Amino acid sequence: MKTRFWQLLSTLVLACCIGLPATAGAAGYTQTRYPIVLVHGLFGFDKLGPVEYFYGVPAALRSGGASVYTVTVSAANSTEVRGEQLLSQVRQILAATGAAKVNLIGHSHGGPTARYVASVRPDLVASVTSVAGVNKGSKVADILAGSIPHTGAALGDALAALIGIISGNQGLPQNAGAAMASLSTAGSLAFNTRHPQGVPATACGEGAYQERGVHYFSWSGAQPYTNALDVGDPALAAISLAFGGAKNDGLVSSCSSHLGKVIRDDYAMNHLDEVNQFVGIVNLFETSPVTVFRQQANRLQGLGL
Repeated sequence: MKTRFWQLLSTLVLACCIGLPATAGAAGYTQTRYPIVLVHGLFGFDKLGPVEYFYGVPAALRSGGASVYTVTVSAANSTEVRGEQLLSQVRQILAATGAAKVNLIGHSHGGPTARYVASVRPDLVASVTSVAGVNKGSKVADILAGSIPHTGAALGDALAALIGIISGNQGLPQNAGAAMASLSTAGSLAFNTRHPQGVPATACGEGAYQERGVHYFSWSGAQPYTNALDVGDPALAAISLAFGGAKNDGLVSSCSSHLGKVIRDDYAMNHLDEVNQFVGIVNLFETSPVTVFRQQANRLQGLGL
């Protein structure tokens, strides 16, 4: 009896710590009508060896019944180039599955990349979820776009190409300068004039929840430093100073991340935590990023998506 008591207590404590909802482990909890497609951000990948970009997320979603695909677009290039690459892969997924649409979830530059596909082919997209998406530009990109000399751009291209080789996805065109231009405030605003769906009309408000049949959602973090064991946290904390005190995750301001229905813009997560990086070393006192993805799949399920 005593052993059973301690087992029960430890289970309850664990559930509280990771923020699992009561039904999160139920069969079918993440089973959406349409496949979920995960889209990486700048200098992203599907896998580098055993390390997934969306670390542990695909398996967690599949465990609840979701059909999940991770795609690979140029690690560094303009939103339009990446968007066309994503569109091609969406068509392939639909052909392979027989599904009519997909649910796109993009992190960082993956947010605008997913928005591009929804804008040019809304008939193929059920929803777009932007995770810390650069929807109104980033001050970090503004600084880099205005200061990177040709040598720096070449180094960015080389890094992107190396990521492609290591991840087994070499051959995609890389253009770090075009990526910075797309992610800058000016570049993002220009993109938004061509693809405005879901973008808030106010500086820090919500956008349309649904446009042209596509549902729009967003969430993001607002704590650049979250775990002393994470080697990336000191750099994100330093970079966050570029935002002049505005709420941000180390690379993207909370207001810039807004798209459609804002689920939250103040998770105690930084830009890497949002996709459960580095290898799951995240804030121990915040909801697990994996749980947040599972909750979003369940939210899509509830909408019949």
